[in-house]
Amino acid sequence: MVDSVGKVVLPGENLTDLLGSDSTFESSAWSRNTTGDRFSDRVKTWFLKFKEPNIYWVDSFQKRYIPQRGDSVIGIITTKAGDVFRVDVGASELATLPYLAFESATKRNRPDVKVGDIVYCKFLVANKDMEPELVCIDGSGKSAGLGVIGRDGGMLLQVPINLVQKVLSPECVLFKTLGKNLKYEVAVGMNGRIWIKCHTVMETIAVANAISVSQHMTNQDIQKMCSQMADSLVGF
Repeated sequence: MVDSVGKVVLPGENLTDLLGSDSTFESSAWSRNTTGDRFSDRVKTWFLKFKEPNIYWVDSFQKRYIPQRGDSVIGIITTKAGDVFRVDVGASELATLPYLAFESATKRNRPDVKVGDIVYCKFLVANKDMEPELVCIDGSGKSAGLGVIGRDGGMLLQVPINLVQKVLSPECVLFKTLGKNLKYEVAVGMNGRIWIKCHTVMETIAVANAISVSQHMTNQDIQKMCSQMADSLVGF
């Protein structure tokens, strides 16, 4: 059971030996076949993961983002349409962002948002029967770090969604290790977009490269890589 965790799971492979009576197997892309003893993958080959006490799931290298309610994402304003902005979040359709969904916004005091702006926002509505809707405020009406970003510089980086999940996990030491040697700002979207800003362009590029190459690194490798990066930036 434990030996299979982290290994590639192939379509049609027998997984019932991994699922005890107290286990839960979760994935929207897997379904039991008629015999009831196998799971068939309708999309792709995935990695088997495990979480205490007895929960198994499969983790994929997903590129297309599927909106989920409550997810913080980074979007790009594409058009203005009446009382809403259309936002590209990398999903199959554009999301809407009402102009009243900003802190202190009113019908007379509209937010200063332009086509092409990068916005850090959160999904309020995300289901297959309704148009995705974003907001740039929390439950108390405050921005809480949401809103337009990147007007004063920075870099927008596109990475695999599973890398976003990795760097946001409490076990990952990437951002903490980078912060020991560099001062930087970062906004991480669950849609695979990361915005970075440092004091210099060289440092911004270095942080972007560090994030990109950390996908398959252990924490020890990340710490070593960040140390080497800090040494290489000395003098720039």
